[in-house]
Amino acid sequence: MKNRVVEEWIKKANNDFMVAQTLINTRKIYAAESACFHCQQAAEKYLKAFLVIQGRYFSKTHDLTELLDLALAYGSRWKTLAPALTLLNRYSVDTRYPGASADRKEAKAAFHAAGRVRNYFLKLLPEATHKRTKNG
Repeated sequence: MKNRVVEEWIKKANNDFMVAQTLINTRKIYAAESACFHCQQAAEKYLKAFLVIQGRYFSKTHDLTELLDLALAYGSRWKTLAPALTLLNRYSVDTRYPGASADRKEAKAAFHAAGRVRNYFLKLLPEATHKRTKNG
């Protein structure tokens, strides 16, 4: 059952990442806030997939720094992603409502940050899955 849940988290994370990429690469219609939101969502879901692999419970949250703190219990290497996660954290809610916005430059920075989280997670995935399976 856990493997299926992990697969669902990864699928949803990949979908968010691809939506962000599509929005950023579209020249005629561009929604920077939506691209930033999908970047944040992708990072959030990769972190949550990792935590599920570890058997770690997490509350319903969009706070990437909170999720990072949980992930750090399984390796300090996650700390290298703190700047990327801090940047993405602001796009979980605020830019989805009036009063806050993002531009194309911010969307590209958010996409780069989400890519760093994605690449780190995908490199770590075989190791994390193997350790979890081997140890319990």
